[in-house]
Amino acid sequence: MPRKLSDLTDQLLTAALKAGADGADVIAVDGTSVTIDVLKGALEHAERSEGLDIGLRVIVGQRQACVSSSLADPETLNTMADRAVAMAKEAPDDPTIGLADPEQLSNGWDPAALDLYDPAEEPPAAELEDHARRAEAKALEVDGVSQVQSASASYARRRIHLQASNGFSDGYTRTDSSLSCVAVTGTGTQMERDYFGDTRIYRDDLMSPEKIGRIAAERTVERAGSRKPRTGSYPVVFDERISSSLLGHILVASNGASIVRGSSWLRDQLGAQILPDGIDLIEEPHRARTLGSRPFDGEGLPTSGRHIVENGVLTGWTLDLATARKLDMESTGNAARGTTAPPSPAVSNVSMTQGTQSRHELIRDMGTGLLVTSMIGSTINPNTGDYSRGASGFWVENGELQYPVNECTIAGNLLDMLKTIRPANDARLHLSRVVPSLLVEGLTLAGE
Repeated sequence: MPRKLSDLTDQLLTAALKAGADGADVIAVDGTSVTIDVLKGALEHAERSEGLDIGLRVIVGQRQACVSSSLADPETLNTMADRAVAMAKEAPDDPTIGLADPEQLSNGWDPAALDLYDPAEEPPAAELEDHARRAEAKALEVDGVSQVQSASASYARRRIHLQASNGFSDGYTRTDSSLSCVAVTGTGTQMERDYFGDTRIYRDDLMSPEKIGRIAAERTVERAGSRKPRTGSYPVVFDERISSSLLGHILVASNGASIVRGSSWLRDQLGAQILPDGIDLIEEPHRARTLGSRPFDGEGLPTSGRHIVENGVLTGWTLDLATARKLDMESTGNAARGTTAPPSPAVSNVSMTQGTQSRHELIRDMGTGLLVTSMIGSTINPNTGDYSRGASGFWVENGELQYPVNECTIAGNLLDMLKTIRPANDARLHLSRVVPSLLVEGLTLAGE
């Protein structure tokens, strides 16, 4: 029977207080992961890992320090506590450091409601290999595919427990299963590639290997003969598979850590219109069977749904306790915590208001422009929101796809771009980021 993580966190917490900490919190994570890669019908790589990581944060006055270890014997735990307290005494003062008040803490959540753990047995490596082989074989059946670069299947299970000297002690288990395929068309300088994959909490929810291989192959073959598009100012449709990256810039810029540093193009936009009327951006940490869901945050506060943007208006920042204190605000329950560092703000699941049109209808209305299906690189000025990224996809004329394109750059300013977006209705609801295809007006394309 596996060792209870709560026993480890309790031992380390006790050792920290005995060593002289005024307050402390401990996070323990253990788990198993298996990854199988297949190439040319044969097993290429198999990896399995099992391990434990335990992290301690101690607070001495208004100073803090973090230590971590993959060992959990009594001697190691005592050494961690002594070293953490010694480090904290040498750290700089920070008046915003501190644990949550007991009345702020999460309690009474229902693990079954989030459904984060697949109770099925860990799949045998042979089963994962079979799924990867089947995805590769299906991709190779599609005319125009010259090779499959990779086909991978994986499974992971993690237990997490958080305990603090303010009385908080709770944890949960989560699982995820993944299957992906990357196909290639052409040879030499004419080589193009694309991919498809799926990740779910429950293995039985995964798409079939054949579907994953087929979609990866079909996407790849569509890219054959890519060339540079025109240079100029054109509308751009961000395909659903990459549209969440555009909204991700809002999440970064509205993060309390960015606001505290003063390095955010949204720092003066609180209460201002940043998206069109009628569009919301909502955090949903309690969506069942969703990878980003979590019952409590990294400081033991309850998580809850909230509007980041409501009817186009930016309503608030993403905050943990320390950044909230720096800004004279209240935490939004968004602390994220690993074993090696103190908490920092981070969002969970996010969804954006969908439109009424399909992606095809957005492309039809666009007329002439670019459908972006893949992006590389990123140059984002965090202070001004100036945006420039490498892109590939398909050139559109008269509302119809004409030819695949690559080696182009799209540029604009995020504040201007986001106010023009028009969403489609094609977001995949099981993802942590539920964002549909987005039409954006007036971007600058650098091609031929």
